[in-house]
Amino acid sequence: MIQSTILSAALPVLIALLYFEKKESVKGLLSVKPLLSSLFVLLAFLQIQEQTTYNSLIFVGLVLSLVGDICLIFFFHKKVFTAGLVAFLAGHVMYTIAFSGLGEVGVMMITVGAICILISTIIFLRLKSYLGNMIGPISAYIIIITAMVVGAGSLWNHSTLDITGRSLVLVGAILFYASDIFVARHRFVQKEFLNRAIGLPMYYTAQFMIAFSTGYI
Repeated sequence: MIQSTILSAALPVLIALLYFEKKESVKGLLSVKPLLSSLFVLLAFLQIQEQTTYNSLIFVGLVLSLVGDICLIFFFHKKVFTAGLVAFLAGHVMYTIAFSGLGEVGVMMITVGAICILISTIIFLRLKSYLGNMIGPISAYIIIITAMVVGAGSLWNHSTLDITGRSLVLVGAILFYASDIFVARHRFVQKEFLNRAIGLPMYYTAQFMIAFSTGYI
């Protein structure tokens, strides 16, 4: 199956990405990160069997994430970093609409929502003194990614949907949320490889899971 081949190819590219992150090589990152992010876009393209609203929104979100990934290579450049932030923000909006559009209010949504709102509030309060004039964009980003996870929780409550698809969405959204905590820590609190070593595998696992969900939802 070509999807399995894509996943098999993604692992060594991820290892190479972590290597170049450790070396802080912009040229190295440019050689592998766009390729790795292109793979989750390709995976979704191959998974999609029909053009539903859900599939279209997810695909657009994945493409926007690819754009964001390229921009974040230049995290030291404020304007490019902000452009990446906007791309990811738009991607999260696509995911949120996709998840919520099929969602239902229920225990999972309320539980996940309460936990994420609490964590997001704590993170914002801890980051606030580091944000400077980025406080507006970062606040918007925190709100949207929290809404995305809540939307994933609501989709889980739609019990008539395939459980594999619901699981891919919920776990993928949570991993995405967690990975962004490490992005924020790296950018605003303490720059160290540990943030990348933990955050990047979580991020790419999340994106591939969300991409896979297009074949089940």
